Amino acid sequence: MRPQSLRARESVLTATCALLEEGGLPAATVDAISARSGVSKATIYKHWPSRTAVAAEAFGIKMATAVPLPDTGTAVGDLTEQVRLVSAFYSSHAGSTFAQLLAACVTDPAGAPYFREFFLNGRRDAIGVLWRRALERGEVDDEVDVETAIDLLFGPLIFRLLSGHAPLGETEAGAIASAALTGLLRGRG
Repeated sequence: MRPQSLRARESVLTATCALLEEGGLPAATVDAISARSGVSKATIYKHWPSRTAVAAEAFGIKMATAVPLPDTGTAVGDLTEQVRLVSAFYSSHAGSTFAQLLAACVTDPAGAPYFREFFLNGRRDAIGVLWRRALERGEVDDEVDVETAIDLLFGPLIFRLLSGHAPLGETEAGAIASAALTGLLRGRG
């Protein structure tokens, strides 16, 4: 990529991050991104297929380190703390933006891959680190796929965020982690 294209791309991503922080996805229109960045709408559309795509990339870059990985020394401690940290993230302004982007991806199939690549994949990879650590210590069932574990632990948080049917507090996050990690049935195995 040419230096001019790299500068324009960086300017667009910086402007988009600022707009997302100020007003979430509704504020990050292509017109607003263009005005804030000084990059033409044509150039923006040359690099991204939609505003959802540019917003997802900007959000993903900004949030790459927003939720640090815990290291408590145990699988239960690490995974429970991670569920609590993610729950707190979803309860924040950034969590609202996450929900807006997730919803936008439903109707913007061109933007969805950007959301997966720049946000979801990195977060899922990070949780994979916790899972591998737990496997190495022999604390989790090696027959459970990491993707299944991630969905069981964090899917309920996303459902609560999107539906609003129940709170996303620390106590609720702990209860979700406990149920996911210990199971729902008595006398298993």
